[in-house]
Amino acid sequence: GVRMRMEGREEMQGAVGLRCTWDIPPPAGTQAKWVRLNVGGTVFLTTRQTLCREQKSFLCRLCQGEELQSDRDETGAYLIDRDPTYFGPILNFLRHGKLVLDKDMAEEGILEEAEFYNIGPLIRIIKDRMEEKDYTVTQVPPKHVYRVLQCQEEELTQMVSTMSDGWRFEQLVNIGSSYNYGNEDQTEFLCVVSKELYNSPNSLSSEPSHKAKV
Repeated sequence: GVRMRMEGREEMQGAVGLRCTWDIPPPAGTQAKWVRLNVGGTVFLTTRQTLCREQKSFLCRLCQGEELQSDRDETGAYLIDRDPTYFGPILNFLRHGKLVLDKDMAEEGILEEAEFYNIGPLIRIIKDRMEEKDYTVTQVPPKHVYRVLQCQEEELTQMVSTMSDGWRFEQLVNIGSSYNYGNEDQTEFLCVVSKELYNSPNSLSSEPSHKAKV
């Protein structure tokens, strides 16, 4: 049993060694690869490479350290006085280029942080998403149901005047008098009416049960 465990450990070390060779060694003189950030009391651990994906961002300038003299906490993490809730998605965006949000996370909150950290591509993505959402909310029309009724000229006024229940007159199509078997003076019309349907299953299901009780 001991020998097995030993072999396993050696294999593990081999694998770890392999993984390290994939990373291109940093040129001499660059700072450490890993960076700790203390955002509003929550510590995030990431790499310099991730933070510098967006060259113009505050985070890239921060970890290069030339321009910004940022305070650090006792562990050496850069202190950033921002909301840590929204920092997670920001950091993940820099890691893999996708915006992933929990369902209860406000896009406005992320936008605010993206603008603070000056991450251009992320700002554009969020603004697009917010516009798309506004667009779908305002552009969803109620469902329309159409009916085509056939009637003669003399019945038209009566039919239009007695239309009820939200039915609306849409279009009149003159189909001539060919259906009237020799009665030439009666013109036939197809009358198109429509009704807007809002989804309210409750009202539909409750009506029959009331009638049943009565």
